[in-house]
Amino acid sequence: MSSDFRNTITLSDAIRIGGPVSFNIMLKPAGSLCNLDCHYCYYLDKSDIYGGREPRMTLDMLETVVREYINANDVPEVQFNWHGGEPLVLGLDFYKKALILERKYAKGKTIHNTIQTNGTLITREWADFFAANDFLVGISIDGPEDIHNKYRKDKGGGPTFDRVLRGLDMLFRAGVQFNTMSTVNKASEGRGLEVYKFLKSLGSRFMQFMPVVEHVKFPLDKTGKPMKKARPHIVDPSEERAVLANWSVGDVAFGTFLCDIFDYWVRNDVGEYFVNQFDSALANWCGAQPGTCVYAQTCGGNAVIEHNGDLYSCDHFVYPEYKLGNIAVDNIRTMMTSPAQTKFGIDKRNTLPLKCFKCKYLFACNGECPKHRFNKTEAGETGLNALCAGYYKYYDHVAPYMDKMKELLDKKMPPSGIIPWARLRK
Repeated sequence: MSSDFRNTITLSDAIRIGGPVSFNIMLKPAGSLCNLDCHYCYYLDKSDIYGGREPRMTLDMLETVVREYINANDVPEVQFNWHGGEPLVLGLDFYKKALILERKYAKGKTIHNTIQTNGTLITREWADFFAANDFLVGISIDGPEDIHNKYRKDKGGGPTFDRVLRGLDMLFRAGVQFNTMSTVNKASEGRGLEVYKFLKSLGSRFMQFMPVVEHVKFPLDKTGKPMKKARPHIVDPSEERAVLANWSVGDVAFGTFLCDIFDYWVRNDVGEYFVNQFDSALANWCGAQPGTCVYAQTCGGNAVIEHNGDLYSCDHFVYPEYKLGNIAVDNIRTMMTSPAQTKFGIDKRNTLPLKCFKCKYLFACNGECPKHRFNKTEAGETGLNALCAGYYKYYDHVAPYMDKMKELLDKKMPPSGIIPWARLRK
């Protein structure tokens, strides 16, 4: 197979680049600052980039971010995505100020706000604020108590499950829209359906499952030996002494996790409950854009702004080599449409090993996220996704159902019409 395609862009990217400027930016006003110490958090160690200092966005920088982000987007609706670390550590007044600035610089555009939180700091006042201002709140919770508490610890190593449920209860009572973000890690293996039903019991109708596959490096003692009891740093897999973290989910185990949930969902919950992997698969089956860059052919439209205004290509690539500039001195639009960011986006496709281009499920997977592409193929090519075997199992399992739902959609019928058909299948 010719590799000439690796120097080209896709038609969809050509349309995107030539059309109105539109992109999403994840805003990290507290940077890596967090009140928890989750084992698998890839962002806690980003403080090293800034000398280990506690990062907090100033109000002057906040105004710059709001003004420049709104101005840089040519579309009538702009979404602010507040993330961390833990964004609530900045306090309620910070976000009240953000809303004032959004209204000041909106210029007729509709502004939406989402915020991702670990839930432990939510009070009644926070919940009322979110409800009054139509925030969509993402709650990080991994599943039932033993799964959640396995790796989601506070700074003292204590459990966090009860505090998350208290925060979630306040959101529910205030009528706040929320979804759930759950990592799939070693503790989740074999318990997919249990996790799904648990999240349903909390009232979550929109669920995001994020596989955890990371590499770590332990600090060395005076003799040069790794200190296995110390907190390791999450690092790029290519770093010397990097090893796969023991809390990483297995490839086939991740596929099984999704299949177990899907088998229940497709017979009971289509159209009522939504899972990011299922929605994205159906979109790709129908030739539409998936709702997340992870399963899109290319990426580059979802960057991250740090507390000091530094702009990076992606939340998963906050490394010096992926820094595009700083919004205090560089134009956001120029950075987001720069050759560097364009290359970052199309490299998602262009750096795939040739094995992927021979796979019948490439259209659905698209190599998943580049952060997970650190394995080698049988032929020795680099860039194979570490979860490849699991994704193949999942797509092979759901293919007949996706075909049927596509058929229903082609007939202008809702996908939920698959439920009686699915119940008849073994």
